[in-house]
Amino acid sequence: MIALYVDTGAFVAKEIAGDQFHASARQSWSEVEQRGYRLVSSEHILDESVTLIARRSHYAFAAQWGQDVMASGIEWLRAGEEDWAKALVLMRKFADQGVSFTDCLSAVLMKRSGLKRVFGFDRHFESMGFRVWPDQAG
Repeated sequence: MIALYVDTGAFVAKEIAGDQFHASARQSWSEVEQRGYRLVSSEHILDESVTLIARRSHYAFAAQWGQDVMASGIEWLRAGEEDWAKALVLMRKFADQGVSFTDCLSAVLMKRSGLKRVFGFDRHFESMGFRVWPDQAG
C-alpha cells in the first residue's frame, strides 16, 4: 500500500476554490480515495491547515473541517523535543531556501517513519530527499 505524508498544501488546496492547486488537489484526493492510499500527517500540519483554511474561508468552517479530518482515519504523527531539535538543524541547513520549521519538522517525522512521498505542492521537500506527489504539481 502506498503511504503519503499529507502536507498543508494538499489540505488547503482541496478546500479553497481560489487556490492555484485546487483542481489538482481535488483530482488527487479522488485518486487517494479510489486507490486507498495510507495517509499520514502531523499535528503541526493540522494546526497550520486549520489556521490557513480559517483565514481563507470562515473560522466555523475550518473548525468543522478540523473535526472531520481528525476523524478521517489519517495517522497523526506527534513530535517531541528530539524531533524539534533535528528540525532546527534542517532549518539551518536549508536556510537559503526559506524552508519553514513545519516543513523541516515534517521531514524529520517522515524520515523517522520511513515515509518517502509527500502529498502536496511544496517543492522544498524534493531538496530534502522526498518525492512530491502529484507529480504534475508545480
